Amino acid sequence: MPLASRRAARALTLVAMLAPAGAAFAQQAFPTQVDAALARAKVPRDAVTMLVADADGSRPPRLAWRTQVPVNPASIMKLVTTYAALDLLGPAYNWTTPVYTDGTVSNGVLNGNLYIKGQGDPKLVLERMWLLLRHVQGLGITTVSGDIVIDRSAFENTVEGDPAAFDGEPLRPYNASPDALLVNFKSVNMSFAPDRAGQFARVNYEPPLASVAMPATVPLVPGECGDWRTALRADFTDVNRIRFNGGFPAGCGEKSWAVAYADPRTYSLRAIGGMWAEMGGRVGGQMREGRVPAGLKPAFEFESPPLGEVVRDINKYSNNVMAQQLFLTIGLTQKNRGTFEASRTALGQWWRDRIGTGEAQPVFENGSGLSRDERISAAALGKMLQVAWRSPVMPELVSSLPAMGVDGTLKKRTLRSGGSAHLKTGTLRDASGVAGFVDGASGRRYVLVAIANAENAAAARAAFDALVDWASQD
Repeated sequence: MPLASRRAARALTLVAMLAPAGAAFAQQAFPTQVDAALARAKVPRDAVTMLVADADGSRPPRLAWRTQVPVNPASIMKLVTTYAALDLLGPAYNWTTPVYTDGTVSNGVLNGNLYIKGQGDPKLVLERMWLLLRHVQGLGITTVSGDIVIDRSAFENTVEGDPAAFDGEPLRPYNASPDALLVNFKSVNMSFAPDRAGQFARVNYEPPLASVAMPATVPLVPGECGDWRTALRADFTDVNRIRFNGGFPAGCGEKSWAVAYADPRTYSLRAIGGMWAEMGGRVGGQMREGRVPAGLKPAFEFESPPLGEVVRDINKYSNNVMAQQLFLTIGLTQKNRGTFEASRTALGQWWRDRIGTGEAQPVFENGSGLSRDERISAAALGKMLQVAWRSPVMPELVSSLPAMGVDGTLKKRTLRSGGSAHLKTGTLRDASGVAGFVDGASGRRYVLVAIANAENAAAARAAFDALVDWASQD
């Protein structure tokens, strides 16, 4: 290295050593292996921001690069949403879905209406919805003479978006909009089981949707498995019918395919209606939306798993709609309004009170990272992680993050050093990164933030893995 470069590097190191723990992070030279990986990926240095600092904030950072620059964090923003929720609500917090009856029960018949009021439960998946309906039957009800009414008013209509707006993929389950009564992420899972003797594949749907025609079989067609979804030539444009205009390749074994229902607004009604009928239940009136009558007391309240468990699903598997449900719950509990605006206000206030004003406040949109507008700096995120490390809910937050080489979105990414890390990943078309906690060989713990914003941001992944390796070898 030329003398001038060595002097510059020493000067940067000296600045970092003299900086107090809470001060703005200084610019520093890259670790060699990280620099080389960025060069191979053709990701410019000015497209990335990186921070490695003691989790307890007792020392100057080991590395700080462009840490004051606000960047799009993609799904890393879920770290802020989940930590804020754990801090504000506590890991034992759970959602309730109250169920009401407005008539008497006689000989298995509810002589009146049944009401189900959604209050934001992020994990009302099929198994749990089945348990809720089974509880209804446990009240002695097999027939509702009136209507089954769902009340979705806890979240205001403004939270509903166009599922195609983000990336033009409305049938992808990750684009599902939040809903006060979110059933199974508004998705249908189709499983295909080939019957070669009969030259067809059986199709099973979970859940069955009321008033939607769903073919029970699809013909087998010759050929290797390959792009079997394209071979099916599925048509989901008619909300009352699913069609397959092609066939299932004979070379395939059993396959499954999850798609978002084409009319998300009516999904909950159709799913509950279909499941109720499958369980032998009947409705004399209709399935409809409405409000629970004032003064009516619930027959029972169906509880969600605790928040400490829910944040694991959100962070391990980067579930967008669950994160948005949680984001809206913060607004609902702190501001008594189930809107994104109320949630942004509540999160901003929490950030000022808990994290402080030393770093620029994040820009929130929906709290999931499925956004082109959300922003946070590495310095701000690093400070939040240091605060989280010292907080009573630290174990729940850390255990919710993917463990490198073990599970979640990091299951297939391992460290050459054999070290360990719990990191949240984030990926969009032009944003990619990781952030969380790294275990050092010395026994120290580090917060690490590494984010790229560029057209080829995904190519920086190897460089970020090299950074995690470097951080673990202290």
